[in-house]
Amino acid sequence: MRPFFVFIILTTLFSFRLSAQPTPKQLAAKRTTASIKIDGKLDEAAWKEAQPATNFVEWRPNFGAVEDHDTRTEVYLLYDNTAIYVGGYCHERNKDSVSKELVGRDVVGVNDYVGVIFDTYLDKINGFGFYVTPLGEQFDAKYSNTAGEDGSWSAVWDSEAQIVQDGWVFEMRIPYSALRFVSKEDQTWGLNITRNRKKTGRQFMWNPVDPKVNGFLNQEGLWTNIEKIDAPLRLSFSPYLSTYLNHYKDNPKPWTSSVNGGMDVKYGISDAFTLDMTLIPDFGQVQSDNRVLNLTPFEIRYQENRPFFTEGTELFSKGNLFYPRRVGKSLPLHYGDVQDLKNSGYTIKENPQESKLINATKISGRTKKGLGVGVFNAITKPMYAEVEDAAKNVSKIKTNSLTNYNIVVLDQTLKNNSAISFINTSTIRNGSDRDANVSAALFDFNNKKNTFNWNGKFALSQIFEDPKNATGYSHNIGFGKTGGRWNFQLSEEIADDKYSQNDLGYATNNNFIDHYFWTGYRWLKPKKWYNRIQVNYNAYYSRLYNEVPDQKINSKFQTFNTNVNANVQFKNLWWAGLFVGYVSEGNDIYEPRKQGWVFKSPERKQFNGWFETNFTKRYYMSFNYFIGLRSLFNSPNHQLNLFHRYRFNDKLAMEQSLTYNPATNDAGFYGFSYQKDGSGSYLLDNNNEKIFRSVFFSRRDRKTIENVFSIKYNFNNKSGLTFRARHYWSRVRVKELYDLQADGTLVPAVPDEPIEHKNTNFFNIDALYTWQFAPGSFLNIAWKDEGQFYDGDPRLTYFKNFDRTLAEHQVNNLSVKVIYYLDYLNFRKWSKKK
Repeated sequence: MRPFFVFIILTTLFSFRLSAQPTPKQLAAKRTTASIKIDGKLDEAAWKEAQPATNFVEWRPNFGAVEDHDTRTEVYLLYDNTAIYVGGYCHERNKDSVSKELVGRDVVGVNDYVGVIFDTYLDKINGFGFYVTPLGEQFDAKYSNTAGEDGSWSAVWDSEAQIVQDGWVFEMRIPYSALRFVSKEDQTWGLNITRNRKKTGRQFMWNPVDPKVNGFLNQEGLWTNIEKIDAPLRLSFSPYLSTYLNHYKDNPKPWTSSVNGGMDVKYGISDAFTLDMTLIPDFGQVQSDNRVLNLTPFEIRYQENRPFFTEGTELFSKGNLFYPRRVGKSLPLHYGDVQDLKNSGYTIKENPQESKLINATKISGRTKKGLGVGVFNAITKPMYAEVEDAAKNVSKIKTNSLTNYNIVVLDQTLKNNSAISFINTSTIRNGSDRDANVSAALFDFNNKKNTFNWNGKFALSQIFEDPKNATGYSHNIGFGKTGGRWNFQLSEEIADDKYSQNDLGYATNNNFIDHYFWTGYRWLKPKKWYNRIQVNYNAYYSRLYNEVPDQKINSKFQTFNTNVNANVQFKNLWWAGLFVGYVSEGNDIYEPRKQGWVFKSPERKQFNGWFETNFTKRYYMSFNYFIGLRSLFNSPNHQLNLFHRYRFNDKLAMEQSLTYNPATNDAGFYGFSYQKDGSGSYLLDNNNEKIFRSVFFSRRDRKTIENVFSIKYNFNNKSGLTFRARHYWSRVRVKELYDLQADGTLVPAVPDEPIEHKNTNFFNIDALYTWQFAPGSFLNIAWKDEGQFYDGDPRLTYFKNFDRTLAEHQVNNLSVKVIYYLDYLNFRKWSKKK
């Protein structure tokens, strides 16, 4: 019998020795007819009629410890025909023991907090969390066993809190419209309540959550005997009105302005399904992208900041087939073709870098039998570039067709916290541009004791493009131990050379067979000097699925890397970690940017150390230092990351992050070399194109510095001001050029043209004042500044670059946006009163 299968059998047998999970706690639901004012006082008599949730158990760092009497937690739950009411008393020895800070909605900061998590379907897979801090600020989240915690999800609900002499008191009102559940005469929900005491680093749960057991929602208690509640009509509108004033001195019209209007709509199609729609959206106030100089052969994956594309997308994220920025944030399909016209003597007057989103719609929910259904659809406008030829003739070129993006997801939950899923993504373009389709089947199985996991994905991609269509295949399968202090994961991922998911998803490359192994051991019981320790080992091995056409090295091997890392939390709530890694010499088919050519990537030895101080202190700092030693050209690569923050008081805080990344004698792609005749002129083919000779690599010194400064001031728990400035500088100083050889090595070369260096700067300011003047309703005033500076002079220092960047003409934008939340049920009550 093969050793791998012996290992699986032994570890599976071992899993049956683990003890069963304890019986969950139960809390009887109490209906009320009283009118409860949400003011954080707990002075209504109805609270005394509810059974209290008490005897909280420590979750971390010391699992199983009980609360001290003078820091105990008491939480009460009530419900009526329209909402759930949650109230509680968080005892402390004195008010100074409460950790508090005004940070704005959906941010935790250094705050203590209490949260209630509902599993309304009792499927142990999906949940809704509502949290409140001692200063009355809210954050909420959606939970699933596949996507984890989705903090971008937001609901409209009420809360207030007050700090008292011996702790703090809170109240919440969570309307049924903020939840999804099935209307039944009598039902039971999953329930857990958590309390975090930041100054002590201790977090407690009402129903114990064992860190050695895989999963969080599957360890909830029960809220029983919920009688005769009906899912309400969930219909809300969020119309907006915005106005923009823009200034850019280099534009023919330096000053421009616009007024925009649109609406977000949420509609409960049934008890469990919701439609979300954004009509004529405006995302102009979201945080600017952290742009960088891209020296890799792959597309940079930027963070998605648009709320509609981050909230409630856990179903659409299954299978990792959806990259939201493909919809209205990626370069148009033929953007690069227009840029290439510069080489033919054209002047590009306009070439939009994003497609305009017309509308987007999401429908999602889950049936009584646990079938999750999700449908996503979005449409973007056709985009056009404007170019001018040598004779001053101006013409328009279509860079992107009218495009429809669509996703369909089916996700069936099973017993043992397991699931099977199907997802289909499609991109349909008007006209002759290519269409694309990807379908995938997924499984995620756990054994009865939730200690072992089997998972996988099988995907098929189709590209429809004349004159030839392409069909590709991909899969990944994995097996791992997920329960206990020792865990492991073993997986394989394959993508053939025709597989493509990039029309609506993101992937750097295809044509690979990868194997990955991870194992880790955790010491979870606090000792004299630490709270927890974890040690991990990783190994990764990659080969080509198929050799590429005309490949010059007869080998499918790509790379092998391995590392050992460890982290520890000390008693003073500091963290520290170490990393030691090794990357073998490999065959890189991507860096040469030319089919068939291969670069012998050098062997690398890697070392990394980091630490961070107690996050709850007024001054907090984290420090990380990495060094990679590459065998080719004796090349060291250093990276230093420093982040620190100072809180002046509960309202005002400043922070800075600094990245310093110098690399000496780095080897990388430079360009292509072309054939010349005896006079030094380039030889041309029948298409009047230069005849390729070789691939140029360069030995270069790289230096990158990123500096981000932020300040925030919150006036109260409903309004605040944030300011963020970022400067990014990256310089590439080429020292020598090399010809890439057929065997993947480099030999010195004579350049065809004068050597070009790179000197790139990006600068952004994002300043935002926000005021929540009513539940779900906001006034936002934003100022955005964008500048950039490119130069081929590698002699300029960091501060010279910073000065030159600020001296460049900036793009400035001042905007005011009002969003008003209208709930149909509240509107109907108001109209009846009139």
